[in-house]
Amino acid sequence: MATITTELIEQTKDIRGRTVRTGQEREAYVRAYRESGLTQQAFARREGIKYTTFVSWVQAATAVAASGTKFAEVAVPVATRRAPLEVSFGDGTTVRGENPQHVATLVRLLRC
Repeated sequence: MATITTELIEQTKDIRGRTVRTGQEREAYVRAYRESGLTQQAFARREGIKYTTFVSWVQAATAVAASGTKFAEVAVPVATRRAPLEVSFGDGTTVRGENPQHVATLVRLLRC
């Protein structure tokens, strides 16, 4: 049975020229911060990250850890691709659609 795989592709710069970090990169920074013994402000300064941005990463990582939310790659069988796809965020926002590329684009835009 054939499958359709939808992938979100992260760009390194957004339309305003700001550096965009992947979720894995943000997690690595938060992990390094927690192991560093530095304050959030000192760590952000050392790594060249805007302080308020870094604080939001730490808060998000703490919220995800507290909620126990996990993410997994999902392959959608071709036979069911006409069925609506649904992505639910922790804040209650839900994205639904039939086109995997459109759903993936909307999810990426909402995460910014």
